[in-house]
Formats: sequence, C-alpha cells, structure tokens
Amino acid sequence: MASAAPAGIPASVVERLQAAAGAGGWIADPERITPYLIDQRKRYRGRTPLVLLPDTTAKVAAIVKACAETRTPLVPQGGNTGLVGGATPSERGDAVVVNLGRMNRIRALDTAAATVTAEAGCILASVQKAADDAGLLFPLSLGAEGSCQIGGNLATNAGGLQVLRYGSARALTLGLEVVLADGRVWDGLRGLYKDNTGYDLKQLFVGAEGTLGIITAAVLRLFPRPAQRVTALAAVADVDAAQTVLATMRAASGDRMNACEIMSERALGFAVKHAAKGAAPFAANHPWTLLLEFEAGAGDELRSVIENALGGLIDAGHVRDAVVAASTAQAQTMWHLRESIPGAQGREGGSIKHDIAVPQARMAEFVRSAEAAVTRALPGVRVCAFGHLGDGNLHYNLSQPVGMDEALFLAEWDRLARIVHDLTVAMGGSISAEHGIGQMKRDELVRIKPPVEIEMMRAVKRALDPDGIMNPGKVL
Repeated sequence: MASAAPAGIPASVVERLQAAAGAGGWIADPERITPYLIDQRKRYRGRTPLVLLPDTTAKVAAIVKACAETRTPLVPQGGNTGLVGGATPSERGDAVVVNLGRMNRIRALDTAAATVTAEAGCILASVQKAADDAGLLFPLSLGAEGSCQIGGNLATNAGGLQVLRYGSARALTLGLEVVLADGRVWDGLRGLYKDNTGYDLKQLFVGAEGTLGIITAAVLRLFPRPAQRVTALAAVADVDAAQTVLATMRAASGDRMNACEIMSERALGFAVKHAAKGAAPFAANHPWTLLLEFEAGAGDELRSVIENALGGLIDAGHVRDAVVAASTAQAQTMWHLRESIPGAQGREGGSIKHDIAVPQARMAEFVRSAEAAVTRALPGVRVCAFGHLGDGNLHYNLSQPVGMDEALFLAEWDRLARIVHDLTVAMGGSISAEHGIGQMKRDELVRIKPPVEIEMMRAVKRALDPDGIMNPGKVL
C-alpha cells in the first residue's frame, strides 16, 4: 500500500507560528532541520517544514494556541536522546517540532526547602551542578545526562542509576508548569511535599511523553549531598546469587544503598573489550557481576560495614570475588564499565533492545526462560543483559549471531520482541521500565495492556487533547 503524500502545513500557519516563536526562535532551512528529525538510535526519521525554538513559556503558549486553532499537530522535543522515537515527527510532514532547548534557566533554588525550579530545556547535568554548588544533591542520573533535558526526563519518567534509593523522575517532581493543548498555561509550580487537594494533576504529565501538554518548568526535590560514597564490584554465579547479595547488602547498609547494577558476562565482556582496552576487573570471568554503590554522611563507618558484609557473602559462597574501590578514580572506572555497555554492544553489530521490568522474585526465572526462548527462536543469538537489579529493570538486549547479516538480524526485531514481551507480561512485568513507549512500543502497548487500561488512557487523552494535536502517534 502506497504511503500518503505529505499533508504539509499552509504557509499562513507557518508564518503565524514563526511570529509566535519570535526572532531567532525558528528554523526552516531543511539542512538545519535534519538533526531534529532523527531519533537517537536512527531508527526513525520524520519530516517537518518548521522547527520552533521558544525561549519563554509565553511563546510556547502562543505556539500551542496557534496550533490548536489551526489543528496543526506538534511534537515536543527536548535533548532528542530518547530511545523509542517519542520525539520524532512522522513522515507525513504535517507537524511542527517544538524544541525546548532555549528554555534552560534555573528559576530558583531553595536550600531551606531543598528544591530547585528548572525550566524544561535545562540539561540534566546543569541541574545536578546547580544542586551540588548549593551543597545539595539532585539524584537523577543517566548515561545521557550531559545532553538530555529535564523536560524530556519528566515526559518519559526517566529512571537511571539511583532509582533504588531516590526513585524515578516521577518521585522527584513536586510541581509543574504545563502548556495545555489549547494554549492555556497551568501553573502548578508548588514546591509542597504535601498537597491533598484533589487529583494529583502533575502526575498526568510525567511519563505522558508530551501527548497531553508541554512541560515548560518543574519544581524538583533535592537531597543532602553525601559526605562519603563506597563503590564495589561483586562477581556471582547466577541471578539467584545476585538477589541474595542485593538483599544482604541492603539489610547490612540500611537505607544507604543507592545503586545495584547487574551485568552479564557477555555485557561486561563487551565493555572490557571495546571501552576498557582489555582491563578486566577480575582475574577470571564470571557469569554475572554486580556494581554496588552506597552513600552516607560524615562519621558513618560505611566502608567497614560494606567490606564486612561482602566478606560474609564470600565465606557463604554467594560471592565468587569482590573488590571495593580504593579511590574515586577506581570507582569511576567501575561505573565506566557499566555505562559503556550500550556503546560497546553497538561495536558488535546489530542489537535488538528491550527495556523491561519484572518482579524481583521472578528475575532469575525470567533470565533463564528468556534465554532459552530467544535461542530457540534464533540459534546463535547473543544475549547481552544488564541493568538495574535493585529496581527490577533489565535491559535485555540481543546481539546478532556471529557471521549473520546485520540487516537480516534487525528484521527479526518484532518477532524476538514479542517473545521477550510476552514472557515479561506473563511474569507480571512491564515492557517499558524507563524508556517510555513513543512510537516503537505503541502497538505492543495496545496488544499487552488490558482493554480497560487502554480505554482509561484514551479517556484522559480525549479530555486534555480532544483534537489530538499533541505528539500524535506516540503512546496511543
């Protein structure tokens, strides 16, 4: 079936939107537009005649109002680091892109209340630095933190490396400023930890991927900056042993564990080969390795607690080998291995990626069952599993069999994804733990979610975006 010709956008509408964005607030040159049309993984490429770059909430509101009155679809975009095509316009060319990168101001930082008010275009690392400069901590941390933006982090309910202790983006959000689908501005920038006055409206927009409105600013929670940090690697035989280590170390450290990452032998091997120039953390290879991190205040005997607990696990046979970082540089090397896995996997050819979550009690069962299932479906496929064991989020990625054509392997994406997703759902899990739905998982969402949940989501969409102009084709 032939694809529909681009619907385009009338010149009069383009001119009105350019005026709303103001001087320097738009791009119409096709060559300059190109980077805004391709997703991070280069799986999706869209079209648009116009990218809008507003630098104030008032300009965003004027743009959205013009889109609403002319029924012009729009695609909100932050740092364009998403992994599910959620910020990429369609190929029809009938939508404008609204990039929030120029809205990058820290509006306020309240040390007494431990909050920061940041505009949507603020780079995550900039918010982290602002908190650090004030002697506080903004704990949201992920691999793209040098380029991803707060608005996108909230729109996708980003998770990252410290969810175990601090929660995802949703848990860090106290208030929002949102431009609604008709151009009105909802000022919900209340930095209250307690507000029981009806529906918690901000949570409708966190994780909605710009399909209900455009987040333009947020009040975010800050925390005391830890005085000390202990980082360790622990090698284990299987995921059952990894679960034992997680439970034991949490019990020993109390609320001081902030990360528990897991890396399969293949995932760590890829990182060692391509990112660490062969410098492996242990003398021998092990089926699984855990990266553990703990934080505490001054005077806390944290290091001795961690060393003693790991020693006990070694004596009991649950841990095969372990190393506790002796310096900040050594800790950074450990984290570099973990954070290098996605890029290192790319050096091994095509990869099919799954961002799933399963209940902790069934993680080991999932790993065993999933490997058997995907290997039956495609003999020779290389499972590259890693992720956030502490919160049950596993990046269950698959690398192409050695010698297989990359294009032929990637053509298996939907078939293998269905196998992984069906098993995930059967075990009470989620097909998207932290990356969102976007357009990549939109059809899968409808397939696996109960009809009543889909209808509830559609009802919210109809109520807040009755004309369907906000990020069409994403999520629903």
